Amino acid sequence: MTGTNGTSKDRSRSPRKELKVASKLTDADLCDGFSAAEIFGSKTAMSGYTYDDLICLPGHINFGVHDVALGTKFSKKITLKTPIVSSPMDTVTESNMAIAMALEGGIGVIHTNLPVETQAAEVARVKKFKAGFILEPRCVPPTMTVEELDKLKGTLGFTGFPVTENGQMGAKLLGLVTKRDTDFIQDRKTRLSQIMTPAANLVTKLEGCDLLEANETLQKSKKGKLPIVTKGGLLVALVARTDIKKNVDFPNATKHPVNKELLVAAAIGTRPADRDRVKALVAAGVDAVVIDSSQGDSVFQHEMVKWIKGTFPDLQVVAGNVVTKRQAQHLIECGADALRVGMGIGSICTTQEVCACGRAQASAVYNVAKLARLHGVPILADGGISSPGHIVKALSLGAGAAMCGSLLAGTAETPGEYFYSDDGKRLKRYRGMGSIDAMKKGSDDRYFGTAAVIKVAQGVSGTVQDKGSIHKYIPYLTQGIKHGMQDIGAASVDKLQSMLQEGQLRFELRSAAAQREGGVHGLHSFERKLFDS
Repeated sequence: MTGTNGTSKDRSRSPRKELKVASKLTDADLCDGFSAAEIFGSKTAMSGYTYDDLICLPGHINFGVHDVALGTKFSKKITLKTPIVSSPMDTVTESNMAIAMALEGGIGVIHTNLPVETQAAEVARVKKFKAGFILEPRCVPPTMTVEELDKLKGTLGFTGFPVTENGQMGAKLLGLVTKRDTDFIQDRKTRLSQIMTPAANLVTKLEGCDLLEANETLQKSKKGKLPIVTKGGLLVALVARTDIKKNVDFPNATKHPVNKELLVAAAIGTRPADRDRVKALVAAGVDAVVIDSSQGDSVFQHEMVKWIKGTFPDLQVVAGNVVTKRQAQHLIECGADALRVGMGIGSICTTQEVCACGRAQASAVYNVAKLARLHGVPILADGGISSPGHIVKALSLGAGAAMCGSLLAGTAETPGEYFYSDDGKRLKRYRGMGSIDAMKKGSDDRYFGTAAVIKVAQGVSGTVQDKGSIHKYIPYLTQGIKHGMQDIGAASVDKLQSMLQEGQLRFELRSAAAQREGGVHGLHSFERKLFDS
């Protein structure tokens, strides 16, 4: 009842009584949202959920963001300090990417669209890498013109090049050409032999020197680049002052505990000939193989996993791809050391559209991880990752690490050259391994299509914008992951996943309107700058 002045005459709920009621609230009364088990475990739920369908609810913060530890498992025996893996795609991971990923605490998986000898050589390059030394610098011949060099600089993104007799690494060093040599040349048809700094005037070091010696020489000479040569003058490496600044100290690097070599993985198929590929990769020093198949629960993969574990018991085998518990159980029984989870959810993948088969990624990751955890087998959430937030969600659902393709595409370390669009944007090509272009190079066996008369595409080809170097991009991603875990209240990946198992980690499903509200909205225009470079 309300009085004439609008005040309530109901005095039954006094402030003192409300305080008393509030003091009786239990932990259950204060528990918002739902556990992952409640969202994914309901037998009446008939929908699959993606990362964007979920939001993690915040927890209590009693630690700084710098205290968050991202250490996790790639496989049973390989640990990472950064929970990010570069995907085995021919526009994402070769040796340059694998080296950069390992230095930043993750690991790279070198793609299988290469001849056996070439893939093994890419693995060997990673294993031989020494921080600070560029073992295969891009060389140019003395007959190249300044105009041709301008085009090369535009695609590669750097400006200093060793000049060798035949323009190849391992040839006799003739000189060095830098931006300073070319900037004021009017006639761009001038040959490099006319403007380069000749080898006789260069400061060099003999092969066998260590990084400390190279650094001291660069400091004394005040030069930007230091060629490393044999006694006969053949170029064997290059040291750049800028690279020394970047490479001297990588505390999170993924290294072998004894020989300190960087760890690297490589993709293989399930054909009989791939057994020879495995042997060559093992001889090159590979630490793990990833069986590359869109549908991993096949007799071909079962036989391959058993053969590898029987022949090379210490070699880590990542099997997949899987999205159901039954698929996962079969591969675990075969001896898999880790599982790759995801089917048809990559930005360039059309498997679900073309084949009507797959699963929403959040549902797949949670359910497979729940089973794999019982066997001590880590899983990699492969696909559907487009932001640090998605990586946080993947870890929150039980993944050991996120395998990323499009997220890393366009970085300087990916294969291929940059080019410019009509509107001036710097781009790189990116394609799915199920695209016709990739299939023509050999990836069709991952879709069991080797003998098919007609190749059915399960992916597309496209372009992505320049993202800069992995050495700037990965720190941005890891910092975002740390902030997300801090907001949740988990100071480590282990803590995050114990919260998941105990039901302390809470989620809500988001409506379409909530998803729109959670992104940028209400602006006429905006500029998205990911990090301060």
